[in-house]
Amino acid sequence: VFLLKTRLFFPVLILSLLFSSLHFWIDFFSELKRQKIIELMFLNFTRSLVESVKSGVSIPRSIQNVSKKNYEALNPYVKKLSHQIEWGIPTSKALQTFAEDTGNKVIKRSISLMVEAERSGGDITDILSSVVGSVVSVKKMKEERKAMVHSQVMQGYIIYYVFIGIMLALDLWLFPQLGQASAASAGSVGGISLGGAGSFDLGPVFFTLIMVQGFFAGIMIGKFSEGTLKTGLLHSLIMIVSAALIITTLKGGI
Repeated sequence: VFLLKTRLFFPVLILSLLFSSLHFWIDFFSELKRQKIIELMFLNFTRSLVESVKSGVSIPRSIQNVSKKNYEALNPYVKKLSHQIEWGIPTSKALQTFAEDTGNKVIKRSISLMVEAERSGGDITDILSSVVGSVVSVKKMKEERKAMVHSQVMQGYIIYYVFIGIMLALDLWLFPQLGQASAASAGSVGGISLGGAGSFDLGPVFFTLIMVQGFFAGIMIGKFSEGTLKTGLLHSLIMIVSAALIITTLKGGI
């Protein structure tokens, strides 16, 4: 209760809300990491499958053989795929179920291409090799794009914090100075004092502008760097929370 009358109230409130949602963000980051591992392990799984098929083993038998290897986060899905084939479920249907279970866009796209190519009568070894090449290309493109836009991401953050600095300078220094100068000059005319005249508080307006700017700037940075809305929302959260902490700490309120 004693914090209500101090300038620390809003910063503490923001941090409390952030910590209350900590479990959600831990799950969020864990899922992002898991999906990256799944993509990498799918590449290893497909390579093992190619080697097995090239040795003359059928696709169903090859899947059962390579499922005995360790694919970390992909293990449960590979085991389920192997069991479904063992139970007599058609390979194409089992592969589609496997892709849907992982929830990974790269795997879904790769399996879809594999199934369609197999239905059209293509050579399965060539199909699997092309899938491996496709996954490698996608992974390489993601890494190259991330490296290329790193400086642009940093620039986006710098521009945002410069914007916050300008808004705070206007709100905490320039406008109060102008208000005092205006009141002093008006009060000196004819001995009439207007110093008590009400002034419009622009603080909440600036705060709203900064929050809106942070949200959309974060979305843009995330889409530009990773190509996903989830990453954009993460950048938005970082910008909004950091801006709110800076503003409320310096001003003692909104």
